[in-house]
Amino acid sequence: MLARLLRPGHVASAHCDLPCGIYDPAQARIEAESVRAIMQKYADNDDPVFRARALSIKEERAELVKHHLWVLWTDYFKPPHLEQYPQLHQLFWEATKLAGAAGAKGTVDVGKAEDLLGKIDDISKIFWETKAA
Repeated sequence: MLARLLRPGHVASAHCDLPCGIYDPAQARIEAESVRAIMQKYADNDDPVFRARALSIKEERAELVKHHLWVLWTDYFKPPHLEQYPQLHQLFWEATKLAGAAGAKGTVDVGKAEDLLGKIDDISKIFWETKAA
């Protein structure tokens, strides 16, 4: 009797935490574009105080890139996506490495930021293909 009373009246399911409208690779892209812009401003300015602030902000933005990528990887993409797009694991691994100490966090090389943006574009293309399916 008690089990019947406590049983939910409706059961809902979704392949992600919430309805999928909350996920978007644009969040990672915006932060990666900030990283690139900061690197460019850093290169154009010789003021040591400005440069120190720029490095600090760049590292914060790069950490946010990693965060947004990992949210997509761990919360949005599921095993069927990996079956359809076997390159996903490698793309996320390379993108998060490019956002981390081996890339955006550890350098002021604009080329690394461009590489990161390219990986995010590749992930975004797959993301939108899965959303359309």
